[in-house]
Amino acid sequence: MRLNPNIPWKTRGNAALAVRFGHGSGRNWRIGELPDGPVVAHGRGSPLTPAEAERLESALWETVRSTSRTGEAGTDPAMAVSARRPGPELYRRAVTEVVPVPEARAALEAVGGHVRTLDSSRGIVGAAAALSWPARRRTFELIAYRAPEREVSRRSVDATSVRRAQRRFPELFLCYDPRTRRTLVTPHTPCPILFGLRATRPHRLEAAFRSIRSEPVDRWLIFATNQATGDHVRDVAASEVPPYGAARLTGRVAGPAETGKGGHVRFELEDPSGILTPCLVFEPTKTLPRIARALAPGDSVRVWGGRGLDPQFRVEGIEVRRLSPRWGPPTPPLCPSCRRRTRSLGTARGFRCPACHRRFPPEEAHRERRPPGIEPGTYHPTASARRHLHPLAPEV
Repeated sequence: MRLNPNIPWKTRGNAALAVRFGHGSGRNWRIGELPDGPVVAHGRGSPLTPAEAERLESALWETVRSTSRTGEAGTDPAMAVSARRPGPELYRRAVTEVVPVPEARAALEAVGGHVRTLDSSRGIVGAAAALSWPARRRTFELIAYRAPEREVSRRSVDATSVRRAQRRFPELFLCYDPRTRRTLVTPHTPCPILFGLRATRPHRLEAAFRSIRSEPVDRWLIFATNQATGDHVRDVAASEVPPYGAARLTGRVAGPAETGKGGHVRFELEDPSGILTPCLVFEPTKTLPRIARALAPGDSVRVWGGRGLDPQFRVEGIEVRRLSPRWGPPTPPLCPSCRRRTRSLGTARGFRCPACHRRFPPEEAHRERRPPGIEPGTYHPTASARRHLHPLAPEV
């Protein structure tokens, strides 16, 4: 599960995981495979006994302790245990705002839960939010893991087989970016993950996984996730977006867009109350700068993204709702008597025919309507520039 992408102290691969344990019964299905056998999930189950729960918790915490890279900066592992889930409001806040650690701890304690932590207690927020996730919108990801002895070596995943899998299995998404020609299923840092396949449905993930050519897979698991759900954006007024908050803003473009250093584009958005918000579109999104540059004053748009400590809104996507008319520069009118183009007499002084010397007021200038260069619609970054929570979108 992914949390608010605007949080400055998260790592790029930051994620939280929630698992329900018990004595399964009824229908079951395979969701993974470990070196010592398959992993199955059940539709129903009964609770563990207190002794079983205590032994399981101790074993899980020992696994966390032994596998966490606590010597690395920003590693703040935590484990939350609870027989009941905190309310979904905690999750909603964790994907849109900054949740203080004491608040997350209090939410767990309110349902009888408790936590274990190493180093900083910051990991409590992710653990509590994962437990409170309502999963109303969800996607799925199959993660294939490397053998521990191979974690420091270069990954071997055949890019051609990844592209073929995405064509063969339409449930898959964000496997490959056709614009940048980047393969998106593999991490770029040393870690246990070999590759991950994201899908809108879980039923064919294993078949897609079997079609990928790679180095030997040590184990694999299928997870339900909040990736590509857009859960981190909500419609609010610009004045209500807190520092490091995520939101979706609606308004009209207040002035012409400006292209700055590095190709980043800046424009101002005016909301219905008249508040101006500076919006920034980053060049690595590839598709969005062109759209931002084509915006004109008066265009009605909706943008989603987030902000840091400063008020500048970092745009992740643009919905063009309505376009204002585009007009070319004024040109002198034709003299109706001589059919010759008149000449300007200077700013705000009007025009005069060079043949008959007839005068015309400034408002007689002719302006031609120009095509807008864009059409109403929703525009997304190129696939490789999207954040984990970015709403599901075409990958072209």
